[in-house]
Amino acid sequence: MLKNKVSFKSIARKLRNRSVDFDIEPYKIWLQKINEFRLESLSDSQLRDMSLELIRQARNGLSENELLIPAFALVREAARRILGMKHFDVQVIAGIAMHDGNLVEMQTGEGKTLTAVLPVYLNAISGRGVHVLTFNDYLAQRDAEWMGPLYGFLGLSIGHVREGMSLSERRRAYEKDITYLTAKEAGFDYLKEFLCTDRKELVLRPFNFGVIDEADSILIDEARIPLVIAGKTDNYIEPGHMTEIIRSLEAHADYEVGEYERTVYLTDRGLNLVETILGAGNLYDEKNLKLLVDINNALHAEVLLKRDVDYIVRNGRIELVDEFTGRVADKRHWPYGLQEAIEAKEGIISDTKGQILSSITLQNFIRLYPKICGMTGTAATSANEFQQFYGLNVLVIPTNKPCIREDLEDVIFTHKEAKLKAITSEIVRVHSTGRPILVGTCSVEESEQLAGALRESGVVCQVLNAKNDELEAGIIAQAGAIGAVTVSTNMAGRGTDIKLGGAWELNREEVVRLGGLYVIGTNRYESRRIDDQLRGRAGRQGDPGSTRFFISLEDDLFKRYRFKELIPASLYPENQENPIENKIIKKRVGNVQRIIEGQNTDIRLTLSKYSSIMEKQRQSVYEWRQGVLCDRVYTGLMPDLLQERYQLLLERVGEQPLRKAEKQVTLFYINKCWADYLDYMSYIRESIHLVNVAGKTPVHEFNKISVESFRNFQQDIVNEIAGKLAVAEITEDGVDMDKEGLKAPTSTWTYLINDSPEQVGINPALNVSAADIFTVGIWMLAAIGWKLFRKEVKQKN
Repeated sequence: MLKNKVSFKSIARKLRNRSVDFDIEPYKIWLQKINEFRLESLSDSQLRDMSLELIRQARNGLSENELLIPAFALVREAARRILGMKHFDVQVIAGIAMHDGNLVEMQTGEGKTLTAVLPVYLNAISGRGVHVLTFNDYLAQRDAEWMGPLYGFLGLSIGHVREGMSLSERRRAYEKDITYLTAKEAGFDYLKEFLCTDRKELVLRPFNFGVIDEADSILIDEARIPLVIAGKTDNYIEPGHMTEIIRSLEAHADYEVGEYERTVYLTDRGLNLVETILGAGNLYDEKNLKLLVDINNALHAEVLLKRDVDYIVRNGRIELVDEFTGRVADKRHWPYGLQEAIEAKEGIISDTKGQILSSITLQNFIRLYPKICGMTGTAATSANEFQQFYGLNVLVIPTNKPCIREDLEDVIFTHKEAKLKAITSEIVRVHSTGRPILVGTCSVEESEQLAGALRESGVVCQVLNAKNDELEAGIIAQAGAIGAVTVSTNMAGRGTDIKLGGAWELNREEVVRLGGLYVIGTNRYESRRIDDQLRGRAGRQGDPGSTRFFISLEDDLFKRYRFKELIPASLYPENQENPIENKIIKKRVGNVQRIIEGQNTDIRLTLSKYSSIMEKQRQSVYEWRQGVLCDRVYTGLMPDLLQERYQLLLERVGEQPLRKAEKQVTLFYINKCWADYLDYMSYIRESIHLVNVAGKTPVHEFNKISVESFRNFQQDIVNEIAGKLAVAEITEDGVDMDKEGLKAPTSTWTYLINDSPEQVGINPALNVSAADIFTVGIWMLAAIGWKLFRKEVKQKN
């Protein structure tokens, strides 16, 4: 079975140290060997026996590389029989590259889900587990059900984790050889283990291999989003009063919006007015820290965040809209009181109050896997970032059939109104022929505006946006039918192919004759990847199709960077209803995205620097706590610091109850002190940009504070544990935690928060003078500092 082995390492070495590669020749040696491994003559029973033998060899120590050829050949043949689909050669090559720890770029419709089965099976036969991390719950469930019969035929178990599952159901799913779930669900389960007080509550086993679907969305677009587990607290400050104050202010006179419309700040007049209304004196005084935070949150919510663009209101709740997918960002909140400010703005009673107990970004969570790989339709333009943050090289896989899609030149207008008229006219014209049309918009507001214009023109369309995302699979499946017009906020992570003629391809040939699917984009996005994801819906598997973007210089992308002001009016067309034909403008429009992509990469890099030290701290705390929980670590504080009490209790209750008591108290105070530490560092982070005025680098100052504060945090835990053990009643059953006032949060919940660059001074949100800074000192750095943190801890106790 293992004759004619090829040196996998020798091929892999040729592809190292390249962030993006288009050369698949090195992998063709492996492909040839797999193609030569003929299994068609074997019966189903013989194929199963072969799989069981591979499993036995893998679990007896044979490496995956040694088993790659027979394993891939076996999966290929089994997929043909069970699913009715045989892997193309390019899919086999992609599977080999993924096993090698690469990120493969495969165009939409090229069969990424089937491709992933190859490396998943190979890495699952060892019994150490494989997680297939998807973009949303729909894709996780669909792929698990779709590929489940194949894995079952090959003798492997498969599980699917979804929201709402019980502890035992989750544990069983994670114990399977292969587990499908969203990246955020896996991250939440990881965070929940930080709160466990009994090892029986643990559900995860050690991470082994992670396969990341829609990798660009997970690894870049959502990478900096922290996953949070929070607990119920009794402290709550009503933000509604701040909203009323902000609404009494005048734009320009009392507050101004920043250059790129990402920040807003009070003017001197506005600051004086707010201070008068609050009657609190200087808002930058230490005692007014919370007021300052609240007023800026209310200002940010009222001025910068727009309903039906940044969020929607549904079922009496605020739901964020993901800027990249146009869908509701499930369980996501804004940080640092901004969510409550939005709720106050919309007159909704907040249910988000609580203290963050633990947190991790998706980026840092993914890094916990010893080995990862990924697949997506758009990766090449961000290849350097994949390499820099994850050590992943990008391999661009050619299509199975040549792509004949026609990407037409952008149509550019000076004004939005002219653009809307042109798009509507184009849709009406093409729709009259029966050709299916897919329109990608950037917001709920724009999709509904366009749908209204189409209805007035007599065109019936399906609208897919954040308000009806549960219907997305059915809507998208029919987007290629004769006469279909589909308006979608975005196509990233939709996970459903658009087949010409509709889901059952009933009129496929007629649609082909009409030119295939016509994709229209109504905006350019900040990332070319998002544009390419929209384009990729047309021209799948050699189908005909065409794409075109209609944009205006008043679109948010260009407005934010004042692009229109940089273009001389003399270059505009005389009739503003007509598109711009000037080549200079067209060229500059094309460069805007590249500039913004570079800026966004820098922002993500800066945000990563803020979290790097705290992530190492979190890992050390997590490992310490897990060691205590699983009885691998015994702190021994009682015999060291409370010798007399220890000896007295040792004679009375014995050693095991004392160990149990110390374990109970240690677990409680690790959680409590860590939550207080996160709370304190969030205040530091929100104001650290003020050191810019003093000529210091915010990220360096933040990390210095973090290191010093963490030392104090460690000592505080020891003091708290020893202090409680010195007075707690300890019996043969350990410590009665409720009786001693060591109560865990009455309820906990998980959510995500938007990690805003404005919070760390990349775009300072406050306009303060040097005199203000002098008055404040270094504000959060010294005046408030650890002294304030200790004061808060004592008050909470």
